[in-house]
Amino acid sequence: MAYSEVLLVKPVDGLGGEGDQVKVRAGYARNFLLPRSIAVPVTKANRKQIESLKKRRAEREAQELSGAQELAKKISATSIAFAVKTGEGGKMFGAITATDIHDKLVEAGVELDKKRIHLHTPVKTLGKHTVKIKLHADVSVEIAFDIVSENPIVEAEESN
Repeated sequence: MAYSEVLLVKPVDGLGGEGDQVKVRAGYARNFLLPRSIAVPVTKANRKQIESLKKRRAEREAQELSGAQELAKKISATSIAFAVKTGEGGKMFGAITATDIHDKLVEAGVELDKKRIHLHTPVKTLGKHTVKIKLHADVSVEIAFDIVSENPIVEAEESN
C-alpha cells in the first residue's frame, strides 16, 4: 500500500491537529484531504508553514481551554430541577434525557452543545442525580439535578 506524507492545515478527528505532519494512505490524501484543503503535500516550501500553523493552533487551544474553564464555573454555579408527573407510588411518566437537561441549561443562560452532555441512560426515578458535561479534553464538570413530583405521591394500594 502506498502512503503519502501530508501537512494538516485543519484539525482532523483521529488523525491530528493543524500543523501536524502525518503519514496517510495515498488515496485518502488524494481523494479527501487535498481536494478539501484540509492538508497540503509536504514540500520544502510547505515546511515553513508548520511553525505558523503550530503557533496558531497553540493560540486557539489556549483560547478554547480558557473558554471551557469559564463555562465550567458558570455551569457549576447553576442548579436545575425538573417537576414531572407521577402515578401511583411516585412512578414517573416518561424520563429525563440529555435533551431535557440541555433545554434547562439554555433556560438558565448556559449555551453549550447538546453532544457534550454525557447521560448514559435516561433518568426514570425521582430524587437527586448527577450528569457529566465534557467541555474540553481537559475540562469536565458534573452537575447535580433534582427530579421532583409536581403532584402529591399516593402510595400504591396492595391488592389481596
